[in-house]
Amino acid sequence: MQKEQQIAEMLLKCSAVKVSINSPFTWTSGIKSPVYCDNRKMISYPKERAFIVNAFKELFLETFGGAGGAGAPEYVGGTATAAIPWAAFLAQVLEVPMVYIRPEKKEHGAGKQVEGDMKKGSRVLIVEDLISTGGSSVNAAEAVVREGGVVSHVFAIVTYELDEAKKRFDEAKLKLSTLTNFTAILEAAVQSGAISKEQLILIQEFKKDPRTWAEKFLK
Repeated sequence: MQKEQQIAEMLLKCSAVKVSINSPFTWTSGIKSPVYCDNRKMISYPKERAFIVNAFKELFLETFGGAGGAGAPEYVGGTATAAIPWAAFLAQVLEVPMVYIRPEKKEHGAGKQVEGDMKKGSRVLIVEDLISTGGSSVNAAEAVVREGGVVSHVFAIVTYELDEAKKRFDEAKLKLSTLTNFTAILEAAVQSGAISKEQLILIQEFKKDPRTWAEKFLK
């Protein structure tokens, strides 16, 4: 079984994925989604957590050939708050420094947005737990760049595979790599009986046009 399918099944087993078609979940962007991925739950499951961290490590090695290699990120940067644990776990197993990035600058104290001790000119890998519209990832990358860092890649556990996110990453010249995706999660949900084939069809319509899905199908 491929890792993306294994991780999709883990998310379902640990109730990190919830489905509610008639009462959809509202994202920060205002989009109403029939599926909600709460990857924060996975930090409470040691076996599954270790599997995900190892998958991140393998992805790093496949992408960059190992920490310390030419062009490899010198820091792991987690987006606050959900991705901070994953960034910390990955930085630890890679034995590289870590920073985390707030959605915006603090209004008190040092007024920082990137927390940690990042040297200017350093290459930083952004780590997210989830990619929906891609806004938070691009925002984090821009914050790192403003403070003198260099960002070319984003890693995440899950992507909803939305066109809006792809466009954002393309415009920002960021390469996105994820451990699993919306398609794999839906396949696992059907196989486990969590959703019916009829529900699958309705949920797949969400992926085609997420911003108008609720208006079209929940009248």
